[in-house]
Amino acid sequence: MTYHFSKILNNSSFDKAIELVTEELQNEGFGVLTEVDVTATFKKKLDVDFRNYRILGACHPDSAHKAISSEDKIGVFLPCNIVVQEQENGDIEVSAVDPVASMMSVENDSLGEVATEVQEKLKKVINRL
Repeated sequence: MTYHFSKILNNSSFDKAIELVTEELQNEGFGVLTEVDVTATFKKKLDVDFRNYRILGACHPDSAHKAISSEDKIGVFLPCNIVVQEQENGDIEVSAVDPVASMMSVENDSLGEVATEVQEKLKKVINRL
């Protein structure tokens, strides 16, 4: 089992991909809680030039509430991370965490349904890009 699902966007700029991903996440009921600009962080902290790479922390509030209510420490796996990165050839790759794979290490059967629901929503987001 892989821990993510991805899609290559051949004809998109990096900034446009961020906008598109954010819009598609909203269409599935997610909000972006965090945005980590890895490129800027590496430059500032390490003085290293790095390709465009951003991590979006997406949250589906209803699902997060169900998960945390079932397992109080499940927050260590939240929010769901989406990576938008520019490849060497200029293509943009978007990858989403597979919540089912993440939750496999948690011994709580009630999380399976929530993880599957979130997985389906994230797959829709990726597929619509």
